Amino acid sequence: MSDQRIVPIVMPKWGLSMKEGKVTGWLLEDGSRINPGDAILEVETDKIAGAVEAHESGVLRRRVGEPDTIYPVKSLLGVIADPSVPEEEIDRFVASYVTPSTDDDEEEQGPKYEFADTSLGQIRYAKRGSGNDTVVLIHGFGGDLDGWLFNIDALAEAATVYALDLPGHGKSAKSLADPSLATMTAALSEFMEKLGIDSAHLVGHSMGGAIAMHLASEDADKVDSLTLICPAGLGKEIGGYVDAFVAAQGRKDLKPVLEQLFADKSLVSRQLIDDVLKYKRLDGVEPLLKDLAASLFAGQTQQDQPGAKLAAGDAPPALVIWGKQDEIIPATHAGNLPGAKVVIFDDAGHMVFMEKASDVNALIKAHVAGS
Repeated sequence: MSDQRIVPIVMPKWGLSMKEGKVTGWLLEDGSRINPGDAILEVETDKIAGAVEAHESGVLRRRVGEPDTIYPVKSLLGVIADPSVPEEEIDRFVASYVTPSTDDDEEEQGPKYEFADTSLGQIRYAKRGSGNDTVVLIHGFGGDLDGWLFNIDALAEAATVYALDLPGHGKSAKSLADPSLATMTAALSEFMEKLGIDSAHLVGHSMGGAIAMHLASEDADKVDSLTLICPAGLGKEIGGYVDAFVAAQGRKDLKPVLEQLFADKSLVSRQLIDDVLKYKRLDGVEPLLKDLAASLFAGQTQQDQPGAKLAAGDAPPALVIWGKQDEIIPATHAGNLPGAKVVIFDDAGHMVFMEKASDVNALIKAHVAGS
């Protein structure tokens, strides 16, 4: 950073629908030396809470955002600058800062969500970025594409990124004649074909990891690399989360179930619970989830082992990321894919890509670039 450069700290845009966030507290004092990746302050949205991290080095010269105050996306929250920058210049920068409109960006980016018609029904998806590499994000059981809110835009800085709602999930079709790993994999494959994606770097979380591995073993030409985040399909054991998730009917039942996903239980917000309940109550969701759970995880046992089949053949370059405190699938499964690079975070759980978003994004970018 040049001596005279002033770097704004702004309210981030996490996810496709975020409009504002609340500053819940600062983690650093004025005058603190900052390096890229350092957590500066904490922000809470209607979906989840997280830390705003530095992208530049320098000194925290001014904290502008007030705790317990809501600010629109891109609002000025603080200032990073070299110690040589005079206070008067910091004052002028803060006084003259105008929060950019998000409308122009949204028009440039096009629709927030799009739909692809497939033989399995409509598939909702989001597309970000325009890089030469193509990345497809595949969520887990009961999730949707909005789960990648901390990842999709960061990854889109270096690639063209797609995130989809699998059949039965999010805003995709809620009817599936044969809820199975093979059907979900076929849905991913057809989705890629419909969008003209010949091959991609697949990033799969939990059930999405099993789907990614299954596609790699069935149609290797479509998979440039694999990033497997706490994936199913690398071992038999699985906790009781899936059955409990399917059975939960109200807030009281669902809250402790969702808390199993995180090492930091405070990340399970009231809004998150409400959103999941709203999804579970949609027509067709409950029977589909029951059938899918019975097919994939009957008796709290993973019925499909695509990792074993993949290990026996020519696997694409693979990165396995896990949270050591995963209560859903044991982190010990991380070593069950020979030749894969393995990274385990001690203080994260099943949703490690949320809890350690910056680190995970950096790992995925490096893996894609190196593949």
